Amino acid sequence: MAYSEDHIALAAEYALGTLDADERTQVETMMAVDKEFAAIVQAWEFRLGVLNQMVGSVEPRPLVWDNIRRAIGHGGEQAPLVLPDAPPPTAPSLPEANDNIIAEAPPPLVSEMSNVIQLNSRVRRWRNVASLASAIAAALLVMVGLQVYRPDALPDSIRPKPRTQVVEVKTPPPPAGAQYVALLQGNAGAPAFILTVDAATRNFTVRKVGAQGEVGRSYELWIVSDKLQRPRSLGVIGRSDFTARPVLSGYDPDVVNQATYAVSIEPEGGSTTGAPTGPVVFSGKLIETVPPGTPAR
Repeated sequence: MAYSEDHIALAAEYALGTLDADERTQVETMMAVDKEFAAIVQAWEFRLGVLNQMVGSVEPRPLVWDNIRRAIGHGGEQAPLVLPDAPPPTAPSLPEANDNIIAEAPPPLVSEMSNVIQLNSRVRRWRNVASLASAIAAALLVMVGLQVYRPDALPDSIRPKPRTQVVEVKTPPPPAGAQYVALLQGNAGAPAFILTVDAATRNFTVRKVGAQGEVGRSYELWIVSDKLQRPRSLGVIGRSDFTARPVLSGYDPDVVNQATYAVSIEPEGGSTTGAPTGPVVFSGKLIETVPPGTPAR
């Protein structure tokens, strides 16, 4: 159904609360029989509800109510209302035919006054709608400004929700750490083991080169430094060609880089005293072979 501008203005004034009792009864009747018109009224109530949320309730002082009662004449006790006696009915002075003529054709002045009243009501209604639209525009402007500059000043129900944006940052892989190598060998002999240490992870690998295993004996690797009270065992070197362990991660990098690494011959399974018990047959110190940041091949 297409609604005129008067219907839309009537719905807006009903939501605003500026209609008199008769007009409110008319709107409520139209809402009861016309669901589309009721939806228009609800839309205006939703728009005006924002204004209601932005204004807090203020309790007037008792002096205000006293001034209102005094202004309308309710300040003191009122005299009882006495209605005047109704005058007795008088006989019509004009013929009955003239009465019928007057009843059928209303005076032109009454018709013109009715049109003027309807026009004034329409003008008043559109003035109210124009003021209402200006108030809504001003409220929306204030709300947009608060959302941008002072969102914490808005009520919780209309405060903009914070937006969370997930940004994925891809970090480049760290450069390869320096590589250190020690040749563990005897006096003027060929290397028996090659010790390789990764400076970044401090993991080490022992490669068997020229050492020969003995039955019932084990080779055990030790770290020796003046910063340590005694040699510390790094474990038994296995019988395979490569032995890898991460035990150097518990030592300071300076100790790892400057220490002497020694290999002793111990009983099967290694020393049981926490110190070398057999002869130290091979030793060596670390030297840097691959500087930091060099990609590994």
